[in-house]
Amino acid sequence: MAFNHLPAGVHDALVPLSVTPVTHSVPMAKNHRSDRPLAGPASQAFPGTILHRLAAGPSRSARITHTEHLPPRAGRHAAWPDRIRPEVVDAVRAAGVERPWVHQARAIEHALDGDSVVVATGTASGKSLAYLVPVLSALLDGAGPLAPRAGRGAAADLGAGARRAGGRGATALYLAPTKALAADQCRAVKDLAEPLGTPVRAAVYDGDTPFEEREWIRQYATYVLTNPDMLHRGILPSHPRWSSFLKSLKYVVIDECHTYRGVFGSHVAQVLRRLRRLCARYGASPVFLLASATAAEPSVAARRLTGVPVVEVADDASPRGELVFALWEPPLTELRGEKGAPVRRTATAEAADLLTDLTVQGLRSITFVRSRRGAELISVIAQERLAEVDRSLSRRVAAYRGGYLPEERRALEGALHSGELLGLAATNALELGVDISGLDAVVIAGYPGTRASLWQQAGRAGRSGEGALAVLVARDDPLDTFLVHHPEALFDQPVESTVLDPDNPYVLAPHLCAAAAELPLTEEDLPLFGPTCEKVIPQLEAAKLLRRRTRAWHWTRRERAADLTDIRGEGGQPVQVVEAGTGRLLGTVDAGAAHTTVHEGAVHLHQGRTYLVRSLDLEDSVALVEQATPSYSTVARDTTSISVLETDTEIPWGDGRLCHGSVEVTNQVVSFLRRRLITGEVLGETKLDLPPRTLRTRAVWWTVTEDQLDAARIGPEILGGALHAAEHASIGLLPLFATCDRWDIGGVSVPLHPDTLLPTVFVYDGHPGGAGFAERAFHTARDWLAATREAIASCECDAGCPSCIQSPKCGNGNDPLHKRGAVRLLTVLLRGAEGDGGSGGPPPVTDR
Repeated sequence: MAFNHLPAGVHDALVPLSVTPVTHSVPMAKNHRSDRPLAGPASQAFPGTILHRLAAGPSRSARITHTEHLPPRAGRHAAWPDRIRPEVVDAVRAAGVERPWVHQARAIEHALDGDSVVVATGTASGKSLAYLVPVLSALLDGAGPLAPRAGRGAAADLGAGARRAGGRGATALYLAPTKALAADQCRAVKDLAEPLGTPVRAAVYDGDTPFEEREWIRQYATYVLTNPDMLHRGILPSHPRWSSFLKSLKYVVIDECHTYRGVFGSHVAQVLRRLRRLCARYGASPVFLLASATAAEPSVAARRLTGVPVVEVADDASPRGELVFALWEPPLTELRGEKGAPVRRTATAEAADLLTDLTVQGLRSITFVRSRRGAELISVIAQERLAEVDRSLSRRVAAYRGGYLPEERRALEGALHSGELLGLAATNALELGVDISGLDAVVIAGYPGTRASLWQQAGRAGRSGEGALAVLVARDDPLDTFLVHHPEALFDQPVESTVLDPDNPYVLAPHLCAAAAELPLTEEDLPLFGPTCEKVIPQLEAAKLLRRRTRAWHWTRRERAADLTDIRGEGGQPVQVVEAGTGRLLGTVDAGAAHTTVHEGAVHLHQGRTYLVRSLDLEDSVALVEQATPSYSTVARDTTSISVLETDTEIPWGDGRLCHGSVEVTNQVVSFLRRRLITGEVLGETKLDLPPRTLRTRAVWWTVTEDQLDAARIGPEILGGALHAAEHASIGLLPLFATCDRWDIGGVSVPLHPDTLLPTVFVYDGHPGGAGFAERAFHTARDWLAATREAIASCECDAGCPSCIQSPKCGNGNDPLHKRGAVRLLTVLLRGAEGDGGSGGPPPVTDR
């Protein structure tokens, strides 16, 4: 979050401005829409043939609850715009593209006219070409003199090279949310631009770039590919060294722009405003070219992100191979869980089986998994089973996740591109637009949380225009269970809107400090950063972070202002995973995930090898591991509590109260479970002694009294479920009122809270110091909670579903929930709002 590393006093600078799971097996379902048949003849339905093989046998076919068929679509061509350099057209044709699709031609025309444009078309629709063609043409039009070659020897030639090179010519900047995507795009640019010669000098500039190459990139690269983090911390604070690049900046490409949402997206929006300000000082006004496969209202979101008017191109004219999308529910096992309930086979084990079968068939596939551990585990299981069939096949499956060393990531990406790898178990690090052509199938182990991510992952297959298969394997929880039996919730609903708020004062303030450190901030600059500046700057002055001298504000600290803000809100030093016997660095784990993934006794998977964590040193941020072969996996268990630090504002709602103030959220990993690999059976629990992690943030909360509970006909047996359901739905509806993302906020519902001594529901900002969302929720609480009640009451489900009270991020597995109780509770609470003018007790229900 904005302030989690700012100097002392900066926080004070800103004053407050249950569904029952379906457990029976069902026959292999035909599509419930008669106009969408599953498949025709085998020769015309390759995806259907793949699915038929995967589902062979009665036990397998019963696991498919639904199949959705998206028929193939013919493409619509256009002519190349006549203002494109002929050399670029020739290079594109040599790469196999004779004519552009209609949407590509439209986007190119807008770019040539100087209009910022967002291309929001489907996966594999050629968005990269839509922005690359005008970029390459501009680089040729403004080509400068030759530059020395990049590489380890280039640094020695820089002095003479700089004198020879003189002017730089036109430049372009490419921003990607991940390093993998930037590296992939750099390969594509170099391949396409090779016939164009030296005017197109593309290079990746990120944390993995060797230092000896960075100076060459600053002085000579014409197309720099980086990420928002490096732009924020590396390029903008050092803008004098980038002056020749910035003053010639013609285009800024923002790929996968729908990923910039919530607090992260709000930070990126302000980084882009700082970029525009510096470019203007150097005499440049770049055009923004944005691309997204999955975005609702793309032009609105793109304008909010960049701060400039953006034209929308959303009519997809590319051809599409047929897609067969299957919903797959693992079978029940003979095991029994709590209270004797039957236990389903895990989605991890089921997905590993599917990855194995696809590889045996010689098909190229990716299995997406929500966790790093899950990706490694699926890879290990698949490799073991493939070795039993053909030992050579086991080497053609691997895992891909964050935390790998740069050289490991590059090797895996290269092996996937070349076809050396047939199967990959990956986290969403490969969800984005890495161009992986020729994939036959995608397996998604567990609903990824949003429909946008679901379609993004499914779109990784069939990138050559051929047919493809996607399979969503349900986890054993109410949310996934509901989805595989209610396909309309996936296939008949639009993707979610991209929500961000660059005017959030908690986000804006550190970027004003960074901007002032880059160049003194003047009155003329303030409209660029938005109207909230008028309130925030006086607070920064009062906190002695900015000081006004004559006509401008200056940064007052010795620290680099940009280094004090983590735009992804992760915070903390990554934990290094080190092999105890050799001292070899295996990789890293984010600080926020270390307590749950590399605690003492945890099973850690890396590149198909299994390790046990021998010790976790939090002070030095090192986890020592040793190779082992345990027959189990480990899952951390934690507890969360919330305490009220200060109540800033409080108003009566009937007998209840609506409050806003500061809270402290405490989370502690207390133990871990050992689970059998295939069945998920719990083998035992081991206590852990890890320190609690605290988050001081802002929250809105409301209480109800015993009389109100009686009026709502809510007894102790359903109180927890009613509060929990109301909390979930209110979190889901808050983005409509606070321009946040549901992933930026958390909640806790408590049947008896020790600070309020009443049943209480909290909704808090999930970022240190707060992000302003809870404050907005407080000021719009009547409308917000009325919409929440309406959303629950109007939902057609019987006992609750993802459309009303189930949450994809629930820390308690969506249990307990009571839909009707939540409706009655909110009705009574809002009735009181119309007249605005002991420790202990049951444990809280928590969502993170």
